[in-house]
Amino acid sequence: MSTDPRTIGWLARALTHELGAVQQYLAQGVLARLWGDDALARSLEKNAQDELRHAQVLMEHLIYAGVAPAAGQIAPARLGRTPSDFKQSNRLVETQAVRLYQQALAHAQRVRDAARAAVFEGLLREELEHLHSLNDQNPQSGGCWEKDHD
Repeated sequence: MSTDPRTIGWLARALTHELGAVQQYLAQGVLARLWGDDALARSLEKNAQDELRHAQVLMEHLIYAGVAPAAGQIAPARLGRTPSDFKQSNRLVETQAVRLYQQALAHAQRVRDAARAAVFEGLLREELEHLHSLNDQNPQSGGCWEKDHD
């Protein structure tokens, strides 16, 4: 069964997004480590690993469809001066991912591509978890996201 060309487009767009998220989380992790905040750096590196796993899933589906994976233009990483800046930037990245996967899922369902719909649905669920995790962090908890590093 061949894959709808527009579905391939959604896979490629998602791959670009995920690789951009990997870049952002890794860059923020480097900056956190330079600040001496190893806990925050580890948290950001774990997020990068999650996003890299998403990219791998997308690559597998592109290759299965007979398409060589190729990310588009990746946006520069959004850094900031504080962990709170990171959190705000990462909320935006995760919100964009949720919207992308909602649209990709709707398309896959429209063209009755159950395999890709399942992929997009699974990634959507994970991105929603990431977004909820960012939104649920309490500034009063003294968590690693709320320290200032001026």
